[in-house]
Amino acid sequence: MTVTRRSALKVIAGAGAACAATALPAPAEGRERRKPGPDDVGLLYDATLCVGCRACVRKCKEANGLPPDRRELQGAVYDAPDDLNAQTKNIIRLHVEGNTTSYVKGGCMHCTDPACVSVCMVGALHKSKGGIVAYDKDLCVGCRYCQLACPFNVPKFEWAKAFPLIVKCELCRDRKEGPACAEVCPRGAIEYGKVTALREEARRRLAAEPKKYNGKVYGESEVGGTHVMYLAAVPFEKLGLPQLPSEPVPELSETISHGIYKGFIAPVVLWSALAVTIWRNRKKGAEGEEKP
Repeated sequence: MTVTRRSALKVIAGAGAACAATALPAPAEGRERRKPGPDDVGLLYDATLCVGCRACVRKCKEANGLPPDRRELQGAVYDAPDDLNAQTKNIIRLHVEGNTTSYVKGGCMHCTDPACVSVCMVGALHKSKGGIVAYDKDLCVGCRYCQLACPFNVPKFEWAKAFPLIVKCELCRDRKEGPACAEVCPRGAIEYGKVTALREEARRRLAAEPKKYNGKVYGESEVGGTHVMYLAAVPFEKLGLPQLPSEPVPELSETISHGIYKGFIAPVVLWSALAVTIWRNRKKGAEGEEKP
């Protein structure tokens, strides 16, 4: 039987149509949005209670065995990080605008549907018990995709080390007492507990003292919700917290990729195109050999 270009293309088209037909009944099943579980834990940070003592920063370093970030200030050397870095998983920043002063805590937001987990090709970043975004250093290949994907610019890289790792808050998941920052806060500005209870507490405070706060719980809806939520008197964008949509970052990209590969359509089309190319090249080569 002689195989012509037309007959080969007919076979390929038929295979592609068959694959597409099997994938069409449920296009919306490409990806399901993640939701917090009943036992998921997180933090509630109330900026109106924070006095900027940075006890949480020091305790975090102690609990996680992080070295000091030494800086010279007014002729003396202090452990005084000004932002998250390879030695700092938790930071307290100062916001001053006219007569208005506020502190804000920085660290991993532990998103319900995290972008860093979505892009990590080896599963080094993953959701662990309690909904915590955990990091497995033994799996990490140092691609740093998590740094590019995180909308909060949280993961940091150990550039100064020969075998660098990613550094980020993991809510002290191996610590029986829970997060060190919440344990040591003298004003109760950082509260640790189940996400559902923390969300209810944040709403209660807003309802009880509406003039004290800016009228919103940050992290309740941003990027599908985060396990670290904020209350403040100052607009959140002025505190350095980005304005983000309610849709999770991975939702669009994963929905597209899952839809393309559902029913194995993309590989079939790709392999078919490759087969046609090889077949045409061989045919041309055979014709070229016959002419002399």
